[in-house]
Amino acid sequence: MQRERALCPRTTAQPNMHLFIALRRILAGLVSGVEGVLTNAAVFLVDFAFTLFNLVTPNRRKGRVILEGHPGFGGKWPEYIPPREGDSRSSCPALNAMANHGLLPRDGKNIKFTELNAAIRRVYNFSPTFCFFVPNYIANALVRSYRTDRFDLSDIDAHNCIEHDASLTRVDSYADPDQGKIAKALVEEVLNSGTGPGGDLTPDDLSRLLGKRRVEAKRQNPKFSLAFIHKMFGSSNGSTMLTIFGGRVQDLRPILSEERLPDGWEPRVRHRMGLTMLEFNFTVLPVELSIKEEVDGSIGSAGQERYEGAGKTEKAE
Repeated sequence: MQRERALCPRTTAQPNMHLFIALRRILAGLVSGVEGVLTNAAVFLVDFAFTLFNLVTPNRRKGRVILEGHPGFGGKWPEYIPPREGDSRSSCPALNAMANHGLLPRDGKNIKFTELNAAIRRVYNFSPTFCFFVPNYIANALVRSYRTDRFDLSDIDAHNCIEHDASLTRVDSYADPDQGKIAKALVEEVLNSGTGPGGDLTPDDLSRLLGKRRVEAKRQNPKFSLAFIHKMFGSSNGSTMLTIFGGRVQDLRPILSEERLPDGWEPRVRHRMGLTMLEFNFTVLPVELSIKEEVDGSIGSAGQERYEGAGKTEKAE
C-alpha cells in the first residue's frame, strides 16, 4: 500500500507537467505567430514607403551606386580568390561571389545574419527591407535567431529551405548533394539563351529557361518537388539577373561561371533606397506567370514514362 501511495503523486504530477508544457508551446506559438505577422506588416509598409521615395528622388549617378569608402566604389572590388578545400559555399552565386571577394568571410563560415543583411545592401543595392527580409527568412527556416545566431553558406542548402529543384545554375540535390558546385552546362545554356540586344537576357528568356528546366528536372529526378514558394525563389533568382545585373551577359558570365564580380561593375539598379521588394516583384511575377509549361501539362506529364513499364507489366500479369 505504501508503495502504491508513493507512486500516486508521481502519476498525478506527470499529466500536470504535460499540460504545462503544452500550454507553454501554445503560448510560444501564438507569440511567434503574432510577432511574425507584425514584423512582415511593418517590413511591407516600410518597403512601400521606400518605393515611393525612389519614385520622387533622382537615382545615384553612374559610377556612384557603391558609396565612396565602401569596397567596390568606382568598380574596384577586393581581390577575387576562388574557394579552397574546406570552404563553405552555397547554391547562390551572388552570396558565393561576396565570399570569394572577402565581402563575407572568405571561408563562408560563421556568418551573422545581420552581417549578411549589411553586405547585401552594400554590394547589390537591394533595399534595407529586402536585405532584412531574406536573411530573416533564412534564419527562421533554419530555426535560428536572426539577431544572435550565425550560419555557414552551405547551411542554406538544406533541401527545400532556400535551395530547390530545377535551379538554372545547379543540378538537383538528388543528383549532387553539393549545391556549392557550379553546373557549367546549365550556366552556359543560360548565357547562350538571350534574345535581347547583344544576346542579353529578357524576361521572356527567363520564363522559357525556367519552364524548360522544370520539365527536365522532373523527368530526371524521381524525387522532384517544387512548391509554390520554391517556384517563386527560382523566378526571383532569374529576376535578379534581369534587375541587379540588367540581363547583361557580359556581366553575368563571370558571376555565374566563376562567382566573381566583374571589374568595373556596379549594380544596374541606381535607386537611392535600392531595389525594393515591391519593385522587384514587378519583374518576378511576370517571369513566373509567363511560364507556359505550368499550364500546358508539360510539367505534370514529365517523368511519368518511368512508370509506364510497370503498368504494362501489371496488365500482362
